Amino acid sequence: MNKKTYTGPIAIIPSGLGFFAVPGQPQDIVIERDHLSTAFDGDTVEVTLLPKRTQPQGQRASKHAHERVRGEVTRIIERARHQFVGELKKNERSLKDKREDVWIVNPDNQRVRLPFVLEAPTADLREGAKVLVELTQWKTTQRAPRAKLIEVIGTAGEHDVEMRAILLERGFESSFSDAVEKEADTLLTQRAVGKDEYKHREDFRTVPTFTIDPEDAKDFDDALSLRTLENEAVEVGVHIADVTHYVQPGTHIDREAKKRATSVYLVDRTIPMLPEVLSNDLCSLNPGEDKRAFSALFTIDAHSAVQAVRFAKTIIRSQKRFTYKEAQQALETNTGVGAQELKQLWRIARTQRSTRFKAGAIDFDSEEIQFKLDGAGRPIDVFVKERLDTMKLIEEFMLMANRAVATYLREQLEESTIPLVYRVHDTPDPEKLQTLNLFLRALGYDQLEKSPEKIVAKDIGRLLHAAKGTPEEAVIHMATLRTMAKAMYSNKNIGHFSLGFSDYTHFTSPIRRYPDMMVHRILGAHLDGSSPPKAELATYHDQAIRSSQREVEAVEAERASVKLKQVEYMQDRIGECFLGTVTGVRESGMFVAEAKTRAEGLVRLRDIPGDWFTVDEKNYRIIGDKTGRQFRIGDTVEVRLKAVDLDARQLDWELCVENT
Repeated sequence: MNKKTYTGPIAIIPSGLGFFAVPGQPQDIVIERDHLSTAFDGDTVEVTLLPKRTQPQGQRASKHAHERVRGEVTRIIERARHQFVGELKKNERSLKDKREDVWIVNPDNQRVRLPFVLEAPTADLREGAKVLVELTQWKTTQRAPRAKLIEVIGTAGEHDVEMRAILLERGFESSFSDAVEKEADTLLTQRAVGKDEYKHREDFRTVPTFTIDPEDAKDFDDALSLRTLENEAVEVGVHIADVTHYVQPGTHIDREAKKRATSVYLVDRTIPMLPEVLSNDLCSLNPGEDKRAFSALFTIDAHSAVQAVRFAKTIIRSQKRFTYKEAQQALETNTGVGAQELKQLWRIARTQRSTRFKAGAIDFDSEEIQFKLDGAGRPIDVFVKERLDTMKLIEEFMLMANRAVATYLREQLEESTIPLVYRVHDTPDPEKLQTLNLFLRALGYDQLEKSPEKIVAKDIGRLLHAAKGTPEEAVIHMATLRTMAKAMYSNKNIGHFSLGFSDYTHFTSPIRRYPDMMVHRILGAHLDGSSPPKAELATYHDQAIRSSQREVEAVEAERASVKLKQVEYMQDRIGECFLGTVTGVRESGMFVAEAKTRAEGLVRLRDIPGDWFTVDEKNYRIIGDKTGRQFRIGDTVEVRLKAVDLDARQLDWELCVENT
């Protein structure tokens, strides 16, 4: 009798347990380590179901035995990746009467459960080196996977080596090929705006225009302008660098940008999507320079309502480059160049923002951790980035432009075969919402006490508002985020749940996101009365999928660099006590995030003296069997740093004496 098989990607967690999602099934198939075959996390595999376990008579079933359907991997269909980063170690093995050195690579990725045996090792290898290897064979679990050396990155633990390892592990290159750099250099001849270009570009060079960006920004791909119209109305220009003027389909630069799909932002560096000649020079809206732009031009009345919007190719000249802090100071003091324009723009942005939230948009204001590093890249201070009004101002106008472009192009292209790349965000999975509601109920929140299918963005907005300023705010924020579907790029418009927009795309960051360039080409062709090449349009579906995948990998790299620096910052503080918040519980203990660094670690149940603690999963807490003492998610506790594992990026806490 043929067994039912399923095909798709497998997820493997660091403990070595695999999970396989079956469409339409409420729970994933669980695949235990012995049944994973040679699968790696993310591989496309074939899975068959295993029969249910039968317990010997009189023996009690394990706690989770009846809860999950089990399966086994029967075939590897496609590898998700072939290259891995890890640290070199030397082992010895006996071969008859002699011994042989065997070089192994311990992978950085905690989801890769086995080390690689290095084939054809060279004489100059050294232990402790961080390397990039490529899988050559792994056909049976009876032998370790084999790999060949691609590159020695450097000595493990060194700042630059670890940063580059984080990038290579996720397939991002730090530099560009000679072909790409040479092609970029040839574009310098196009710096000057030719006189004939003014025939099809509007001249905004005399309109008050400025950029507002982080202090350490090197590329400026968006600018704002403001000019007064009749009847107390104003025109706000959202000007975006015209990158597609320089980056043409089929060129070396374009192919590399497609491959990267996004810029990557680590704690100490930016890995750009485009060469610096473009990102920091030709396409950057630097002050005092004439620049080509795409512009969304909003007519806004005295009540801050949008009356009309149009789009144009323009030539602009930024009069000033603001940092967020400089713009905030000008806004608060009402003095200096651009202060009056900033005041008007903030009034408009504040009104638009209020209207958006009243309509049901979710305010996912996330904390951003920043580090102060010494000359060797070691963290000497860490802090949460301040959220300024000028950041919200820029965010609001970018949202307005993205939404307006999506709506305009959808309306214009409805009868056309030209695809549009949308930024979409699906409604949350009902099962995840139900799980979230159980979690919230345990914390005393009832904002989601309705059928999951009836929950709308406004309900989640009310929840986050109710949790604001409470000890459990960060935990609820994170739990809610994890419940949300992932935003992605798609040719199908399903709307954007968290923003509450029926039409949305990405238009405002073409220097650092490839989908924005795709949208620019579509909009530019429409404004010119032409159409992008059919061969180019044929790639948009696959490129939308690829861009979504690369975005996830870029975010993983950014988080990995933050996690590394959090753990590095803490490694010299073993024995010190810190205030923290309980962020999660599991059978082995409770997770605690330290208040200043947000560094998360585990307090193991066996390390809590004076009682035997068990996990109450239903109420998201641990509770002492004798004393009834409990710790629940959101509680503030004082913990002592017990141990640091820099390789695993893990912290071990224990409760300080005052807590025991």
